[in-house]
Amino acid sequence: MIAVNPMDSASVLAAFGALGVLAVIFAESGLLVVGFFLPGDTLLFPAGVLCAGSAGQPPRLTLWQVLLCAAVGAVAGGQVGYLIGRHGGRALLARTSSGRAKATAARAERLLARYGHGKALVIGRFVPLLRSVLHPVAGALGVPAGTFTLWQTVGGVLWSQTLVLAGYTLGASVPHIDDYLLPLVALVVVVSLLPLLPEALRARRRRRDSAR
Repeated sequence: MIAVNPMDSASVLAAFGALGVLAVIFAESGLLVVGFFLPGDTLLFPAGVLCAGSAGQPPRLTLWQVLLCAAVGAVAGGQVGYLIGRHGGRALLARTSSGRAKATAARAERLLARYGHGKALVIGRFVPLLRSVLHPVAGALGVPAGTFTLWQTVGGVLWSQTLVLAGYTLGASVPHIDDYLLPLVALVVVVSLLPLLPEALRARRRRRDSAR
């Protein structure tokens, strides 16, 4: 029996391939606190790399299958997250012991208020942690279903396809790049966390001002 660590992208891809992409992206996009701890960016990018093949070796994954599974997982997960939010998402967040999840939910509310529903749903897809709570928060706040479905679909497809195709392009351009998946995943993590930096700096500034 194969031991699979759902938080390890290499383990998921080796065991389940494109279907693993669908399952993890679905959970990360829609299952609130559960999805909070799952890989997203760090699964899609390596999956794209493995679709390219290397040094005459056939690809380990099929590109169209990964693209389809990534899009379906992102869009379906977003819709489920919205329904969770509409039917008790706030109560679920209140019961969780994760302070980070609660803080991220508050950040999601601020994003929706600041940028409006459409722009926030697209931007939020590209921000780690935030995308796991943004859809339930949108449901809890009563974002109209039609507006939510349109823009979360745009954001989900744009995010998932961009990362897979970026990985595929790199894999097809650089020989033996799949031998360096761990450093690549680390780089993806660093880059994906950059959107959180301005918010972290603002929070630090607010704490400093309140202390004065």
